[in-house]
Amino acid sequence: MFRQALEAVRLWFSPWRVRTEGETPDYRFSLANERTFLAWLRTSLALLAGGIAVDQFLTDLPTGARLAVTLLLLAAGALCAVRAVNHWVRSERAMRRGEDLPMSRFPALLSVATVLAAAVVIVAVAVSP
Repeated sequence: MFRQALEAVRLWFSPWRVRTEGETPDYRFSLANERTFLAWLRTSLALLAGGIAVDQFLTDLPTGARLAVTLLLLAAGALCAVRAVNHWVRSERAMRRGEDLPMSRFPALLSVATVLAAAVVIVAVAVSP
């Protein structure tokens, strides 16, 4: 399993190796895959900015709640960036091999994390004087 993970990470930094697999897909699909990758990166940056904003501007929230939301948003942003490149490589390989595109639970996990962050802020605002 570690070996597979290491191989996946190597592909992130050597996209030309992905091109050695299968047949070249219609360029429109590769460009759509790249746009999806960039959308995930924008989401990652927004989560990171949100985490920083919570830490810097919601100083009236209880420290524990503020720290929990900040860390949750920052962790989600970091994971989102990793997920973006991993999904890009997996999708590109699948298209070249003529396979189904990979499925992912990450969007659901990201939604749950966002709901948790919102719930903590709502509770903290409701109970703060």
